[in-house]
Amino acid sequence: MWTAYWTTSPGHGELRTERGRVPGPGEVLVRTLVSGVSRGTETLVHTGAVPAEVAELMRAPFQEGDLPGPVKYGYLSVGVVEDGPAHLIHQRVFVLHPHQDRYIVPVEAVTPVPAGVPTSRAVLAGAVETAINILWEAAPRLGDRIAIIGAGMIGAAVAALARDFPLARLQLIDVNPDRARLAQHWGIEWRDPATAEGDCDLVIHASGSEAGLARALELLGEQGEVVEASWYGSTAPRVPLGGAFHAKRLSIRASQVGVVAAARRARRTHADRLALALDRLTDPAFDALITGTAPFDELPEVMPRLAAGEGAPLCQVITYPQSDQHRTA
Repeated sequence: MWTAYWTTSPGHGELRTERGRVPGPGEVLVRTLVSGVSRGTETLVHTGAVPAEVAELMRAPFQEGDLPGPVKYGYLSVGVVEDGPAHLIHQRVFVLHPHQDRYIVPVEAVTPVPAGVPTSRAVLAGAVETAINILWEAAPRLGDRIAIIGAGMIGAAVAALARDFPLARLQLIDVNPDRARLAQHWGIEWRDPATAEGDCDLVIHASGSEAGLARALELLGEQGEVVEASWYGSTAPRVPLGGAFHAKRLSIRASQVGVVAAARRARRTHADRLALALDRLTDPAFDALITGTAPFDELPEVMPRLAAGEGAPLCQVITYPQSDQHRTA
């Protein structure tokens, strides 16, 4: 029998067992080592806050059931192939699969984890893939002044990648002063929203808050652009389009990971983008994003705490029994 986590109704989840099977041609059996909670999206799923009109668009690749529930949801899983084509046996792989201890997926759904990427860090592949897409959308230029508002898992992943760009200024902005240590660890300037510098060429907004979006617009220079990376679910934030918005000819543009950014879509596939994310994860700097761990059997208790904002971990890693024997240094 296999076990999976299901959101049963808004605010509630449970572990359910299901009968396993043998993989068929072109399939692999994966035993999960770790999975990760994508806090922004998964807490919206947990609380039933996904709008009905986008429920189909927000389906996870191997989701079972329908939103608002009961539904098996999630998309950050790292495991080891136990059965399937010979070249994949015992390989660690990343899969966009819900929280489940074993599962079968098509061969093309698994991406091998590079040898230089530890298992726990590999679970960040989804966040780094999203950050890559945001930067492809934003297209920062040499000497740009950039602010990233919101140092959660996505905003922090964008900052970790952007620190390698030849920028004139890069600031990571968050209301939580604890995020200052993260920025300092990476050699990035941290500011609270009140002290952030303006006249930005580009602001990437990932705080998921109305106040953060308003501040993003305030920080832009003439003809600057906000790339909106937050998803608000069923809430409707007010956007301050008065004041200098029109006079300064400001722009707001959405970014969403469901499709490859238009600037790269003709030359990059989803698989290319995910492979690039895993390659970037050879950088040990990303370990700073892993700030919480819990065993799989505690996930029904963990999700309500995450939804309530308790602890506010950047990446909540879920560990599975006997996973340590397959971890790499």
